[in-house]
Amino acid sequence: MNEKNLLARVLRQNQTSQEQKMWSLLRNYQFKGLKFKRQFPIGNYIVDFVCKEKHIVIELDGGQHNEENNIICDSERTKYLEQKGYKVIRFWNNDIDNNIEGVFEELEKFFS
Repeated sequence: MNEKNLLARVLRQNQTSQEQKMWSLLRNYQFKGLKFKRQFPIGNYIVDFVCKEKHIVIELDGGQHNEENNIICDSERTKYLEQKGYKVIRFWNNDIDNNIEGVFEELEKFFS
């Protein structure tokens, strides 16, 4: 097993509470009958969630993503994923914790 796949496995085993909450909405074809994978390697990155059928990546961001260096890294990551044909949706952990209904509504719009 290569290094990215091993890291992805470790990340799946150590999900944040927000990732657990989102995964409970997406797993087992629960959302619109679509298959999602979590902590999935794409190129040099491991994305939080991906629906390969629709080419959509869902990323959950904590407060550290507001720091200048991380903003730049996230922008480069998004550009790379878009060049690979993926649309990237980002949600703040705070929204997962405090407004999961709003997050779900945004997902509904995206996948309509």
